[in-house]
Amino acid sequence: MNIDINLKLPFLHKKITIGWQWIQFGIIATVLLASAVISYWGSMQIKMLIPALLGGIVMLLLLLKQINIGYILLMLAGIFVPFSGPGGINATVIVSAMLIGLWLMDMLVVKRQFRFVRSRALLPVIVFIVISVIAFGMGQLPWFLFANQAPLDSQIGGFTIFLLSSLLLLATANLIRDIMWLKIIVWTFIGLGAIYVFGRLLRLPVDRFYNWAFTAGSMFWTWLVALSFSQIVFNRELKKTIKGLLVLIVLVTFYVAIIQAYDWKSGWVPPLVVVAVIIGLRYPRLVVLSIPVAIIAVGYLAMKLIATDEYSWGTRVDAWIIVLAISRESPLLGLGFSNYYFYTPLFPIRGWNVSFNSHSQYVDLIAQVGMLGLACFFWIFFEVGRLGWNLTNKLTDGFARSYSYGVLAGLIGTLVAAFLVDWVLPFVYNIGFAGFRASVLPWIFMGGLVALENISLGKQLNIARRMQ
Repeated sequence: MNIDINLKLPFLHKKITIGWQWIQFGIIATVLLASAVISYWGSMQIKMLIPALLGGIVMLLLLLKQINIGYILLMLAGIFVPFSGPGGINATVIVSAMLIGLWLMDMLVVKRQFRFVRSRALLPVIVFIVISVIAFGMGQLPWFLFANQAPLDSQIGGFTIFLLSSLLLLATANLIRDIMWLKIIVWTFIGLGAIYVFGRLLRLPVDRFYNWAFTAGSMFWTWLVALSFSQIVFNRELKKTIKGLLVLIVLVTFYVAIIQAYDWKSGWVPPLVVVAVIIGLRYPRLVVLSIPVAIIAVGYLAMKLIATDEYSWGTRVDAWIIVLAISRESPLLGLGFSNYYFYTPLFPIRGWNVSFNSHSQYVDLIAQVGMLGLACFFWIFFEVGRLGWNLTNKLTDGFARSYSYGVLAGLIGTLVAAFLVDWVLPFVYNIGFAGFRASVLPWIFMGGLVALENISLGKQLNIARRMQ
């Protein structure tokens, strides 16, 4: 049994058919939601829930019509929706879960086929999810008798960040089947980013509208430069006006990041690496000639960065040593999510018995999901990078080829940012769920590259069939 809805609005006339499977799913969701409303009736939570519910209904209708709209909603929610619920759960988390949930329900309930697109890049993502699940179980063990474990809600929070990030990559790889949607997502992101950096340049009050947690995320700056600069350098099909505007966006981005916010290294060091990688990919002979100069420049820059914040770097190194020492209790699969933060008071740092985090994505990974988790993390980046390199030699479309180069450079910039702070998979007691607003970007764009691989493969198969 299906229900047909004739939607008539001034700007839209559409017939929507809702299948019986979706009706069943809606009934279950309504019962659960009604139970939650009754239990909290009259409280502040319900006052916050009602507006969120109305917004959720609108989003659900849009996603049911075209699920790829979810990526636009994801960016808009991360940038403009200030909502932050219990534990820091925000609109980005909710929209991500909704997008992933609808994708899984479509496979399990509607199509009744649990099938992924074929790509080598997806295997390490699945393995990473499995390792994360095992690590969550390991986190329930008492590793230190004289220290408390992390509360279960913070462990679930840390696991959720890992799970949603990985599933977003898988979902994007499977949901985007037309390059048009990839273009819409990329240009929307660049456009929203451009408005912000120009607003900062002109001293306009853009921070009133743009959520600080999104614009203060290194991934925003890294991927804005990666996707914009790669189109400038490699896309010969771009009109001169568009290319000129992109050049201006990149220049303004660096002006804001370096001149206005020089002390915040995560805002301009990874994007600078991205630019260097793209130039190196475009002019490979220049790389060979510039190696001695690059080594000297990198060494000088590193020494200068450390010298300007010597105490901070010193305490970071101390923190890394201590957290790695704690991780020896379970080196392969880690101590579980968030636990090491509660073990650190047993190991004084510069004479202080306090809880602290590592301020490094890689040390965090070792502590939470072990060496296997860290190896799998690098495996994901290696496979996506290998895919990007292969696609640059196969794709002929200007946007698609430039996108491949942009993701390739963005991966390097992301790895650099991960060394500085946990920008890619935020630690609950540091960057946290607030940082998830921007940390989703590399996972979405990596998934977009896998989608591009299958779009390209589909076109090649169609050409081959026509020639037969």
